[in-house]
Amino acid sequence: MTRSFRTFLTFATMLCGLFALQTAHAATQDDLKGTSVVLVHGAFADGSSWNRVIPLLEAHGLHVVAVQNPLSSLADDVAATKRVIDQQKGPVVLAGHSWGGVVISQAGNDDKVKSLVYVAAFAPDANQSIADITQGMKPPVWANELQKDSAGYLTLSDKAVRDDFALDLPAGQQRIVAATQGPWFSGCVNDKVTQAAWHEKPSYFVIPGRDKMIDPHLQAKMATQIHAQVTRVDASHVAMLSQPEAVANAILAAARNAH
Repeated sequence: MTRSFRTFLTFATMLCGLFALQTAHAATQDDLKGTSVVLVHGAFADGSSWNRVIPLLEAHGLHVVAVQNPLSSLADDVAATKRVIDQQKGPVVLAGHSWGGVVISQAGNDDKVKSLVYVAAFAPDANQSIADITQGMKPPVWANELQKDSAGYLTLSDKAVRDDFALDLPAGQQRIVAATQGPWFSGCVNDKVTQAAWHEKPSYFVIPGRDKMIDPHLQAKMATQIHAQVTRVDASHVAMLSQPEAVANAILAAARNAH
């Protein structure tokens, strides 16, 4: 074996060792076992709205639970979310979609919660409701497609799901979203947060540029107000279904911070 060949083998071995060390270090860095993610769905949805994000988070060692909110009031939804938070043993990342942003702003005051992730969501301050946030704004087109039952619960028409709520999903998925939506009590728009957790917790915000349910400009304004780290995606209101990787990455960033 020539001297030059022995030198080459030594160099190659060093490179392989360095690569293996870096790979192991990266895997260790990204092993988020011990941290939980609690996912809070919004109006006109249920916990299954996170089903494309959950496996992406679990692949990084996170324990993930999707809350099934009754959508009957802020107090009821916060109580349901806090029951799930109470069951977690380690630090918690709390993520909320749409109306779920109001819920996590209140429920996020729990000491276990280390960071908040808003996905196409409302982020109210203390003593603010959705009605307060949107006061003076032109009613969205989809408001005309709301259907109210005898108990005051609202659902979206198939047309609104197709054209406004989930416009970037295939037709088959749109029909599933419409069929499985959770009715939302109309009085929720007036329920006020008493203490906004984002004042004390680091926050992240996913803003879909094609959102027709909550104006992306309003979302950007709220994200600035809460000093959130922003991710922008080319998606509809249901970014967690149409762009799950981008949403998962935002939650992973929050989890690394919490970890």
